[in-house]
Amino acid sequence: MNGLDLSRAFFEAHGEPMLRDEFPDLLPYLAAGLFGSGSECFGYDDEVSRDHDFEPGFCLFLPDEETVDRRAAFRLERAYAKLPKEFAGVRRAVLQPVGGARHGVFRTDEFFRERVGTPDGTLSLPEWLALPEQALAEVTNGVLFFDNYGAVSAIREKLSYFPEDVRLKKLAGSLLLMGQSGQYNYRRCVAHGETGAAQLAAGEFVRNTLSAIFLLNKTYQPYYKWVFRALRDLPVLADTEEALVTLLSSGSGAEEAARNADLIEQLAAAVLTEVHRQSLSDATCEDLEKHAYSVNDHIADGNLRNLHVLAAV
Repeated sequence: MNGLDLSRAFFEAHGEPMLRDEFPDLLPYLAAGLFGSGSECFGYDDEVSRDHDFEPGFCLFLPDEETVDRRAAFRLERAYAKLPKEFAGVRRAVLQPVGGARHGVFRTDEFFRERVGTPDGTLSLPEWLALPEQALAEVTNGVLFFDNYGAVSAIREKLSYFPEDVRLKKLAGSLLLMGQSGQYNYRRCVAHGETGAAQLAAGEFVRNTLSAIFLLNKTYQPYYKWVFRALRDLPVLADTEEALVTLLSSGSGAEEAARNADLIEQLAAAVLTEVHRQSLSDATCEDLEKHAYSVNDHIADGNLRNLHVLAAV
């Protein structure tokens, strides 16, 4: 049983009856589910994931104090704490994980403000640019079991993906850095005999290629250790994984360097094919830098378009 299934089963066996029997007056104002930090919220957990912070639990969300007062919230917190300490052979954690509680009772506005800086899902363009993408992935992953009040669903919908202009700004920056690190600097570092720098260039190319791929799929990129796991589920360009891993794991000997240079061009071509399919660039060459500026030119907001092309990366 993975973490999402464990959470739902625990909620259905113990959480839902507790709410129904003890808090019928609060039910119209509540939401419940599991999303946030942790591999289980993405559905990526396995046996290895159970080494820390893994437990049966769920999140309960309630609105501000004017709607549900402190006394009611405190009663709900105590009731949650009294739920069984073990379920399906898995014990609930005694100590909170690093970074704070992942399960339990939360005020909706406080939960979202703490994680993405907005209590209601409203962000300005500069705020969208400044937010770490993984934070947005964490407040939109997982599942809601129910949302009677509707506030949590509405906020998650607002944050479901970048505004199109922000996506284009980020994509332009990723394409530019792909070109600089892969099409230009990798070969030069190899020619100079700077094998360490060549590996750094290959790593930068992979990092920015992954960013471009997620942007082209309109999917938030999660924390780096789950990026390749998430890549496999994407609708387009998921088949780039083998080439990307090869670039990360190979050396810079003459044969490997020549192969890596070919892989860089193949990956660039695959990304540009999708860029053209989405009509995001008017450039017709294979130079990623030219495509980066063309993508930037497609941004509708003049202020955002005129920011440095790397402003969003």
